[in-house]
Amino acid sequence: MPKTLPLSQPGTNAEQHTLHIPLNQVLIHNEDHNTKDHVIRALMRVFKFESSVCERIMMEAHQNGVALCSVEPLEKAEHHRDQLVSFSLISTIEPE
Repeated sequence: MPKTLPLSQPGTNAEQHTLHIPLNQVLIHNEDHNTKDHVIRALMRVFKFESSVCERIMMEAHQNGVALCSVEPLEKAEHHRDQLVSFSLISTIEPE
């Protein structure tokens, strides 16, 4: 069972604190080495998106040079970027 810590002393009003985790964009960049089908399959494996979503992301990268795949905390973004790179894709992360 997870432990929680009180935010105030007993007998006082507790203050609610919101923790804001910085988010990062996972981007995929257009390149001429991989087929469109390979890019779609890689996106499906990495992000577990439907094929239609992956096709839209792939086409956006193909037409605009770059496409947004997801927005997530840094550790998860780095993991997804590394997975995309393992499929021979060009991927970067940027702060939101």
